[in-house]
Amino acid sequence: QVQLAESGGGLVQAGGSLRLSCAASGRVFLINVMGWYRQAPGKQRELVASSTRSGITNYADSVKDRFTISRDNAMNTMILQMSSLKPEDTAVYYCGAGLIVGSPDYWGQGTQVTVSS
Repeated sequence: QVQLAESGGGLVQAGGSLRLSCAASGRVFLINVMGWYRQAPGKQRELVASSTRSGITNYADSVKDRFTISRDNAMNTMILQMSSLKPEDTAVYYCGAGLIVGSPDYWGQGTQVTVSS
């Protein structure tokens, strides 16, 4: 199995920045795609950004040009650099990993991001 551990959430004012980290351990050879997902209260979980092992990235339209995903395959880590944060970015952010984009087989425990106006 694969274990995912997120860190880096918190409270920030609108316009600010935060950096989220995800570290994978265990049977990491099972992972092709790593991604960040978020779930706001009363809403469905949505894909924020993803990165394949070969480096192909994908972003939700709502975060393009504000968020950047990066991945270190050797260290089995993934970073989400978030800038120009908006109150609507407030959510629990989850690290997900698996074989197919948008369909994680493994999840982290989630980290809260709160953006105040």
